[in-house]
Amino acid sequence: MYTILPLSRGSVLGIEINGKVDIAQERELVAKAEELIGEHGKISLLVVLGDHVGTSFEAAMADMKWMLANMKHLAKIAIVSDSKLLAALVAVDAAFAKLASIEEKHFDKADIETAWHWIES
Repeated sequence: MYTILPLSRGSVLGIEINGKVDIAQERELVAKAEELIGEHGKISLLVVLGDHVGTSFEAAMADMKWMLANMKHLAKIAIVSDSKLLAALVAVDAAFAKLASIEEKHFDKADIETAWHWIES
């Protein structure tokens, strides 16, 4: 399940994910992102991940396909979680994202305000 965060505005889309995301929810998120791309050209994403996040295989594949097809429309991605493993994975992925001119950074949940400032700058 996901929630659009109330601080989302302009080209910044903030999403909180808790529980499992299914294909119908993935399609809703893709539609929202594509709407913003249509308005702004490039968008930034702030994704807050809960403790027990999951996704269906179909939704995960749709997400990866969309991300690969739309990298040129992504400016920044902020991942907010308390997972040290995820922080390490984002650090590695950030090097590859930089090759596509995407800034990517991990923030602890306690630093969510800093994450919003970074994503909006």
